[in-house]
Amino acid sequence: MVQANIPPMGRIQTIRNGAAPSAAMRARGATGDLRLHEFQSRVFRNTRFLRVWLPPNYDDAENSGRRYPVLYLNDGQNLFEAASSYAGVEWQVDETADRLIREGGVPPMIIVGIDHAGKDRIREYMPHRSMNPMMLRVQGRYYPDFLIKEVMPFVGRNYRVAAGPENTGLGGSSLGALIALYTAMVRPGVIGRSLVESPSLWVSHRQTIKESRSVRIWPERIYLGVGTAEAGSAERSRSVVDDVRELAAILRRAVLSEKRLRLVIQDGAQRGRVGGAIS
Repeated sequence: MVQANIPPMGRIQTIRNGAAPSAAMRARGATGDLRLHEFQSRVFRNTRFLRVWLPPNYDDAENSGRRYPVLYLNDGQNLFEAASSYAGVEWQVDETADRLIREGGVPPMIIVGIDHAGKDRIREYMPHRSMNPMMLRVQGRYYPDFLIKEVMPFVGRNYRVAAGPENTGLGGSSLGALIALYTAMVRPGVIGRSLVESPSLWVSHRQTIKESRSVRIWPERIYLGVGTAEAGSAERSRSVVDDVRELAAILRRAVLSEKRLRLVIQDGAQRGRVGGAIS
């Protein structure tokens, strides 16, 4: 089902780009041009919003032939506006991207927030069965098809996106980071930029870490971030950091240089509060 908690909308806009038109709702409260599409998935058999943030001057005539790299981010409700985010705390992706683009810190890009499925969020973001948390009927193994065969073609039909892994990023936080990492692992050569923030590597008896040891093709650039106060106790927080360190060691053994892999362990930072950027 579509999440009911969505930000105030502006006018309905119809976007045409070769294929069938798609209706988009323009969000009023975001910095810049944020458009929401109601999106039906055949893979998951449900409906959610895709939140598409466009870089400054995207619609200007002089940019009509320009194509842009795309960063896909999970938990789309949390990215742009407090009204739709968990506990009223947003990532401020729109403000940050707008500032960095205008300052020349990153190239102009399209950012696509993929909403989670509400009560089915954990199920969709977990690729392996788990006893802690108890989740036996997981659907995460279908997420790569959902992204690559449904979401990415939809965005490509409606917006001017640049092709190739060098122009395609995927990221998230917590379980959203876990499924982003899993997608990069099982579909090599599609994702060229990975943002892995506070990944829940401990679930499913650390199965994702175990499987990562046999992966030979990784994204060209990976940002891996974690805080030292991620969990409810000092011992659990240390375990979370240790998991991230182990993953970083695996990535380095896979010949990821310091230029390709950036590891940030921020002292005292809580889940989702680690600073960093990917470009």
